[in-house]
Amino acid sequence: MMLAVYSLFIVSCSQNKQEHKHEHNHQEQAEEGHDHEDGHMHEHAEHGEERHSHNCGQKHDEEHEQEAIPGAIAFTKAQASRINFSIEKPRYEPLGQVIRTTARIASDQADETIIAARTSGIVVLAGSPVAEGKIVNPGQVLFYVSGSGMADNNLSVKLAEAQSSFIKAESDYNRAQDLAQDKIVPEKQLQQSKSEYESAKALYESLYKNFSEKGQRVSSPSSGFIRQVFVSNGQYVETGQPLISVSKNKSLLLKADVPARYASLLPLIYTANIRKPNNPETYSLSDLNGKILSFGRAVNEDNLMIPVNFQIDNKAGFIPGGFIELFIKTKSEKPVLSVPQEAIIESQGVYFVFVEAAPEQYQKRQVKTGISDGIRTEIISGITENESVVGRGAVSVKLAEASGSLDPHAGHAH
Repeated sequence: MMLAVYSLFIVSCSQNKQEHKHEHNHQEQAEEGHDHEDGHMHEHAEHGEERHSHNCGQKHDEEHEQEAIPGAIAFTKAQASRINFSIEKPRYEPLGQVIRTTARIASDQADETIIAARTSGIVVLAGSPVAEGKIVNPGQVLFYVSGSGMADNNLSVKLAEAQSSFIKAESDYNRAQDLAQDKIVPEKQLQQSKSEYESAKALYESLYKNFSEKGQRVSSPSSGFIRQVFVSNGQYVETGQPLISVSKNKSLLLKADVPARYASLLPLIYTANIRKPNNPETYSLSDLNGKILSFGRAVNEDNLMIPVNFQIDNKAGFIPGGFIELFIKTKSEKPVLSVPQEAIIESQGVYFVFVEAAPEQYQKRQVKTGISDGIRTEIISGITENESVVGRGAVSVKLAEASGSLDPHAGHAH
């Protein structure tokens, strides 16, 4: 009986184990199936994102290609930021006949002082050599004119005599003042004594100020530079002979000659533009606080030209004796379309500008030019006033065109 019950218990336990194992296996299969389904869905999602990303990039590139203008030169904002770059609008303005010539730079007469000898004698250097272009300060002694050893013009003797006369005249005047108070000396004699005293004093102070035991002091009357030296060390000079000229170099004269055919335009001159040779920088007359001084009413017999003179402040480092390019402007009532001179690029006798076709993209456009005043140039044809052109930096855009190494999509701003 016990044996039968034990056998029945073992069979029941075995069945329970098999049923539990079957349920466990079924649950694992279900979980694996779920994981497989999730993985398949995740993989599908990733493929969808890649496909979407590819389509988006392709669409973006297509849009990018559409924005690039055929034949345009790409020049980015980053490139422009590294140079002096500007975009200019052509504008209508009066631009009359321009007379292009050269002018000689000279020191202003009111700005230059010539020092002459006040006595005859020998020129003796005061110290360092006196050379043209040397910077000098007010009162700086440059050399002496010495009469030492000369029987007819001994400055030491003259100074001693003047000092003695001054001392005597001062003593006589002081005594006459005392006697005049006691009514011993008449008023007329007092005034004569005073006059002699003042004359002796002026002569002595003049000699003492300008002369020494070494001779006449030749000193600079102001700060500036030595413009010209007329004598050399050891040279004998006469009274009144020029010794040296000193220039402040603050004000200059521009002396130009223009052909006689422009005679009728000279009364219409109102300003000028100035440029140093081989230098693109141009100054207007107003930039240099300049003005028109005069123009000739007759032809110069030496060169058959008419002189025109301007005055300017030396703010740009001009050197007297040199030459500058001058664009003399005359008045005009007729406005013309013009652009800055720097916007125009010349190539084999043909002129071009770079027109802004789109942001960071420029088209090379041939133009026909007219008159120029050195700062702006007339445009007869090729562009309109509604377009924009590259002003400063046009040469860099030309180099970008020539290099051909820029990204064709560089004009697109991301």
